[in-house]
Amino acid sequence: MSIYVVGHKIPDSDSICGAIALAYLKNQIGEPAIATRLGEPSPETQFILDKFDFEAPELKLSYAGEQVYIVDHSEVTQAPDDIAEATIVGIVDHHKLGDLTTSTPLECWIRPVGCSNTVIKMMYDFYNVEIPKDIAGIMMCAILSDTVIFKSPTCTTADIRCVEALAEIAGIEDFKAVGMEMFNVKSDVKGAKPRELVMRDFKDFNMNDNLIGIGQLEVVDLSVFDDIKADLEADIAALKEEGNRHTVMLLLTDIMKEGSELLVVSDDADLSKKAYKIASENGRSWLPGVLSRKKQVVPPLQEVFA
Repeated sequence: MSIYVVGHKIPDSDSICGAIALAYLKNQIGEPAIATRLGEPSPETQFILDKFDFEAPELKLSYAGEQVYIVDHSEVTQAPDDIAEATIVGIVDHHKLGDLTTSTPLECWIRPVGCSNTVIKMMYDFYNVEIPKDIAGIMMCAILSDTVIFKSPTCTTADIRCVEALAEIAGIEDFKAVGMEMFNVKSDVKGAKPRELVMRDFKDFNMNDNLIGIGQLEVVDLSVFDDIKADLEADIAALKEEGNRHTVMLLLTDIMKEGSELLVVSDDADLSKKAYKIASENGRSWLPGVLSRKKQVVPPLQEVFA
């Protein structure tokens, strides 16, 4: 019986590339595994897959009765809808420990690093398994994406060393140039509908029984949003009502200026001030130095809701 390796809902590059890389590793050590996904690849992820000649993993939404290895999260809200009916055999992640629980022992590889693929590289090293050139390439790109080409406060020495090692395996001389190619793809919003943009990198969090949705769009120049910002605000307001959420936030992150404009619709008009000490004006605020949802946005919110 094969293990299904799957990331979170609305998968990002770490989630999909990690599923591919981990499934390959498991197969190499005699544990049959199949990489799957819970949604469509983002434009950035598709760029990575195309660059290294990969097909996207199988789209699989139901896992009842299956063995599952979770990648890049440990939250019930981000897992398959029927995860309670599956057997979780492992988790590899770089976020806070979430609320997934199991009835049987499991393997856990959780490290405070910038990307799940950094942890997966550690797993390859532990099992002494050679990483194929193409898999090294997608792992490298996932780490560059999650660490914002090493600019994110989540980035560690381990992430940098893993990228350098993976780039050498993949035959990539200028990995930062590849990273900028990826972020230029992310910055292309022409023709995209507001809902598509809001949901490109969107996660729900349960904070003391309050559902909080947080999306993030990372670009090289915030001016790409000038003509559509009002449409994005209208869409996050609609998304809040549709999902019965307490709050929906959208981070518009400028990787060159190293900060984020926060758009927020919430039942608490003072939430931004409470969490980030910066009041919002008409639902907008500038958060200097904020690049990471995981490390800089979610923890202060959890303190508010605690």
